[in-house]
Amino acid sequence: MLAIMADPVAEEHVSQVSELCCECGQFHLLLDNHLYNFQDEVDDELICHICLQPLLQPMDTPCGHTYCFKCLENFMQEYNFCPVDRKKLSFQQCHKSSLLVRNLLDKLIVFCPFKAECQQTMQRCELEAHLQNRCPGFKKYKSELQRKKNPISKGKEDPPTKVETNTPKDPEVPSGGSSLVAESSAAAVVSLGTAEPGLVNPAFEETEEDLPQRTSLVAETTTIEIHREDPEEELGMRIVGGKDTPLGNIVVQEVLRDSVIAADGRIAPGDHILEVNGVNISSVTHCQAVSFLRHPGPVLHLMVLQEKGFSNKTAQQDSTSATNREVIHVTLIKRDRSEPLGIKLIRKTDEAGIFILDLLEGGLAAKNGKLSRNDRVLSINGQDLRQGTPEAAAQIIQTTESRVNFVVLRQPGVQLSDPVEDGSTSNSSSSSSSNGGSPVHHRRRLDQNHYRRKSNYQKDLPQGYVSHEKTVAIKKEPKESLGITIGGGRDNKNKLPIYVTSVQPIGCLFRDGRIKRGDVLLSINGIDLTHLNYYEAVSALKSNAASHSVVLKALEILSLNSTEPSLDIKEQGFSWSPLWITWLGLPSYLHCCQDIVLSKGNLESWGFSIVGGFEESKGNQPFFIKTIVPGTPAFRDRKLKCGDEIVAVNGVPAIGMSNSELIPMLKEQRNRVTLTVVSWPGSLV
Repeated sequence: MLAIMADPVAEEHVSQVSELCCECGQFHLLLDNHLYNFQDEVDDELICHICLQPLLQPMDTPCGHTYCFKCLENFMQEYNFCPVDRKKLSFQQCHKSSLLVRNLLDKLIVFCPFKAECQQTMQRCELEAHLQNRCPGFKKYKSELQRKKNPISKGKEDPPTKVETNTPKDPEVPSGGSSLVAESSAAAVVSLGTAEPGLVNPAFEETEEDLPQRTSLVAETTTIEIHREDPEEELGMRIVGGKDTPLGNIVVQEVLRDSVIAADGRIAPGDHILEVNGVNISSVTHCQAVSFLRHPGPVLHLMVLQEKGFSNKTAQQDSTSATNREVIHVTLIKRDRSEPLGIKLIRKTDEAGIFILDLLEGGLAAKNGKLSRNDRVLSINGQDLRQGTPEAAAQIIQTTESRVNFVVLRQPGVQLSDPVEDGSTSNSSSSSSSNGGSPVHHRRRLDQNHYRRKSNYQKDLPQGYVSHEKTVAIKKEPKESLGITIGGGRDNKNKLPIYVTSVQPIGCLFRDGRIKRGDVLLSINGIDLTHLNYYEAVSALKSNAASHSVVLKALEILSLNSTEPSLDIKEQGFSWSPLWITWLGLPSYLHCCQDIVLSKGNLESWGFSIVGGFEESKGNQPFFIKTIVPGTPAFRDRKLKCGDEIVAVNGVPAIGMSNSELIPMLKEQRNRVTLTVVSWPGSLV
């Protein structure tokens, strides 16, 4: 039990790794509260003043304070006063918080603890049902646990529920179908350091030294049944790809929060959709795939290919050695927000996560004596850091007023390997976390920097696309509406240009007939719209619509290879936006690029594969990200998405390069690479 108020530094819990909690999916003592990884910062009014975490089973005191049931119960066993105002108090005087407060707490959004295999978010009250019924990571953990408990049947691997494990047809995917074991750290399936390239294009040069580290990329085909109460409700995911694009397959780019797919919890970004209701869509066009997936119905059967990450020859040894590891809870109390803890944090070259490099003599952590060198930091103040960075850890520590709760994994006898030779990560983060500097300003600033595509990055339109610029001049009454609605804007997360989402039958543009849904608006009465955000564009259109005459410049994008099927017929629930394939025909000067910096260890793969490039038969094609492997640097960074176009590598334009030219460039980058990408939103289904 935490010695609250009695000690300036609370006692830590040390527990030998045992079974995961079936309700929260994490390790904790039986008498302790459940542990959750919250998506957003929780309002102070919903925080327990004892554990400083969001309230669980909230209890109100007569003096008007609220605590977790277990926190208050434990506290009252030693004290007879309220922890906040120290008024006399007995546990019998306290009562459950109102239903409103409990509902607010239950609706807090949390991450599934199996982040490597299940990237879903859900309300806190839904996590237990998600783990028991839908989470692929928890199913694998239970299966592995059962095999450990029954070593006699260890050789007989039962496949997960509704999952058939096959070796994918792609020859670049090695066989090795054993599923990864949920690591004892906190139920996450953590990838191992690997020298294995991603699918399709290895961005790794094999040497004799690498052979002992060779690994297999585990992938499974899974049949998933999706149920909809409303047969016409959208599934809530975005897709990219199709046989009419270099990607070939249909790939899930994004799963929308609170959608049917998100509630089911089994489909994740990067999954390849092979079949829809028994129909093979692995070789259909993008528009045909959208049509299949938008088809209404109460039940949808999907067959998907899901990559699970890498497993290597030492995985079995790691799983057995996990029984020697300890999960340790340590709480440090700062006198004020600026007080440093005296901890240096690093990334390792061969393992994901954050590790303690050193404890500064005389520092708060060293005086406490509970943390040790080489402890792996699993979470700080409930924030999951199993795939985190030293900068993220330092930011949490520095923004905490007083109480810093660590959960660390300790394996006795393991020596600390060399840190990553990357000043922006190991050196800056260690000084910031120990000395109170702000790591936020030192992080990769270019990651957030979007800019117009440079002239040397520009390209011709892909084959099969034409864009037609048109000028529409209209005489109108001053009070007459243009009659259009718009979408996009440079404040959109994909930095889209302004486009027309509908032309209403009441406006002058409908009567004129030349402006159509999907047109990109370039200017109105000489005012450039291409650099404006959504609200600036709305304001510009409204103010100029008051004139007697309006001159609109617009761009119409046409695909000669494929036309949209009748996607307009059943659009209840669908807010219209252009298909992903439409954006591929947007001229380069309207693109917004983003620089994404990836860092890795010497034995790691970048963790993504690419397709496209120059071919004699097809000419110049853009390079696209096809695969992002769970547990790798590209996966942990979270910025790169399937379907992103690679514009340049370390500032060298990829335009006109062949696949065989770009791959060596990626191989040469041993620890750090800057990818310049353009990202378009996938088609909503």
